[in-house]
Amino acid sequence: MEEKSCHPVPRENGNFEVARSLREIPPSHYTFKIKSFSLLSQLLLDAKQKNFESSVFEASGYKWKLSLYPHGDKERNGEGHISLYLVIADRDNLPLGWEVNVNFKLFVFDQIQDKYVTVQDANGKVRRFHKMKTEWGFAQLLPLGTFSDAANGYLINDTCVFGVEIFVVSYNGRGECLNLLEGLDTTYTWKIDNFSSLQGETQYSDVFTMGKRNWTLMLYPKGDSIGKGKSMSLFIQLDDSNTFPSCQKTCATYKLCIMNQYHEDQHVEFTGTNCFSAPSYGWGRSSMLSLTDLHDASKGFLVNNSLIIEANVSAISTVKNFSK
Repeated sequence: MEEKSCHPVPRENGNFEVARSLREIPPSHYTFKIKSFSLLSQLLLDAKQKNFESSVFEASGYKWKLSLYPHGDKERNGEGHISLYLVIADRDNLPLGWEVNVNFKLFVFDQIQDKYVTVQDANGKVRRFHKMKTEWGFAQLLPLGTFSDAANGYLINDTCVFGVEIFVVSYNGRGECLNLLEGLDTTYTWKIDNFSSLQGETQYSDVFTMGKRNWTLMLYPKGDSIGKGKSMSLFIQLDDSNTFPSCQKTCATYKLCIMNQYHEDQHVEFTGTNCFSAPSYGWGRSSMLSLTDLHDASKGFLVNNSLIIEANVSAISTVKNFSK
């Protein structure tokens, strides 16, 4: 877990594009430990070399190396600082027109506090590596005075430790588009003849399609566990388990109706909005119609031993998967 701290984490005056913090966990991808740092610095001066590169290592599917400027990268305003860059390696084996988008952190180990200073671009900025830009990093990683002072813990017994974490941001072409279909006017009619001869506690309609999804109605002629013996229960449910993943939800506005065959203005209706998944329990109403009214011939619901049910889905969310 990273900590915010004002000391001893160095800050760059006026530079709000670099974020620095402390954490106890070491870098997960690569650690670059240098013994005899002063000797390395002198050897580079004698050889008139500006930087030293680590061995090549692999992280997040690519090969990399660290480039360290012990005396600062003067060409990029790093004079008086330690400069450290992440370099993409093995470029000859990358495809033509390659580019790699990376969010990365560089580390310096504080040996006194046993913690790592992390240095990264502020606000999670992603850097694009490509043929014309093969390295990114920080010219002013640490002031040389701060780094060299043993009291700060970065260079002790002429030994220091750097590190890096690399997270490649790759687009895998997966995604989805959520759309809401409204104003659907399709109605499904379920006529049940010989109603009194129905066997079993639950009756299912045929599968019907509305809003590009498959549905079925579920009827409890004598009531479900809540309405049992008092009311007829009616529900609508998805029947798409073979087409759509069970974890994918569909939100829908629906209407269930027990038709009054004598009086058009006395239908029994229930409207609801719920989220469905398949397979799942349906949504609807346990007390859709009282059994007393159902079996009262004068009420007009059960006529010639036939019951008519209508269902409508007026709005539905749909998901379309897309690929690159």
